Amino acid sequence: MQSFKDGGKVLVCLLLFVFAVLVSCEREPELHLHRGAPVTIKVPVINLELETYWNYQLDYGVTYDWEAEWMYGWDAFDVEVFGHIGYAEPTSFQLRRYFTGDNPYAPHTQVQAHLIEGNSFQGDFDWGFWDLLVWNDIHTIDGIQSLNFDESSTLEYVTAYTNQTMVPTRYNAPRYTRSFYEPEGLFSVYSQDNEVSEDLKGFDYDPVRNLYVKRLDMVLQPVTYIYLTQVILHNNHNKITGVDGSANLSGMARTMNLNTQVAGSDAITVNYKVRLKNDCDMDGEKVDIVGGRLMTFGMCNIDPNRVARGETVDDKTRHFMDVNMVFNNGIDSTFVFDVTDQVRQKYKGGVITIELDMDTIPVPTRSGGSAFDAVVKDYEDGGTQEFEM
Repeated sequence: MQSFKDGGKVLVCLLLFVFAVLVSCEREPELHLHRGAPVTIKVPVINLELETYWNYQLDYGVTYDWEAEWMYGWDAFDVEVFGHIGYAEPTSFQLRRYFTGDNPYAPHTQVQAHLIEGNSFQGDFDWGFWDLLVWNDIHTIDGIQSLNFDESSTLEYVTAYTNQTMVPTRYNAPRYTRSFYEPEGLFSVYSQDNEVSEDLKGFDYDPVRNLYVKRLDMVLQPVTYIYLTQVILHNNHNKITGVDGSANLSGMARTMNLNTQVAGSDAITVNYKVRLKNDCDMDGEKVDIVGGRLMTFGMCNIDPNRVARGETVDDKTRHFMDVNMVFNNGIDSTFVFDVTDQVRQKYKGGVITIELDMDTIPVPTRSGGSAFDAVVKDYEDGGTQEFEM
């Protein structure tokens, strides 16, 4: 199995405020000639590791080994279809600067927007207090971006969201009849009460660069969460021959507040791609697996990075995964699984696994039904049937 070092916990050590100040015996008047000074902000290189980010504690201290659960693997064709399995390293960033004058934590009355190419930014900072919001700029292979950013509703925060697809949805998305596009990988950090004072309090002088430097500790964290889903088909024997390539996960948040990193309260269904892979090795057994990768804003109303160890996450929303599969007679059938417990346990991403013994699943004779439906209990040929997992 590939070790995926391109995804994971964002370890960002510092943002540097760098004042370009001429050094001389008479530097004091120079500092007070104007109310402000040029500042350079450096954004450090980001180190991403999926293993590190997913290494949160589950069930009172048991380390989560996602690679031991993940049977589907990730080959070159998966990369072509789904992209990299982990987080991609950002190369540019959006910066929003909010000047609050002499009052720290004051409401925002103005904002300055900047695109940072590379890892540095230079601009003028007035003396006083500043709030800073940073998130990564989005780049996609095909140039099509699903993420949108609402900055017009308020100056207090920026909201990220995606739009609806044309795919209908039935489960636990009461306000919406269609599923939503999954967001791209998104990271953010928000820092308040950053003082730029005229007496350079809190700044250190760097004689080599002839600069005054102030260091801020800021951690750029993911605000989108990766789930790897796999439906493992035991004893398939070519009973299911394919998938239509589309799947859905319901009960996820529609929006994300980039300042607070708390997901929104609207529950939606997220649409994503899946693929059938035959003859996968599972502890010596050959199984067929329908696998996929999706990105979400996580569960509603929580910030997964602030969930305490051992704390039970209950967002009071049930989560269903549905996958459309094709049988060897050409009839398609939608399988729907209740994955609530797995999503709540893996509250900031992880592997979601369903195992089916295909010897117990009848071949449908009409299209549009479901061989297994975790919601509807009635059964008729080609309709739905209750299945004990």
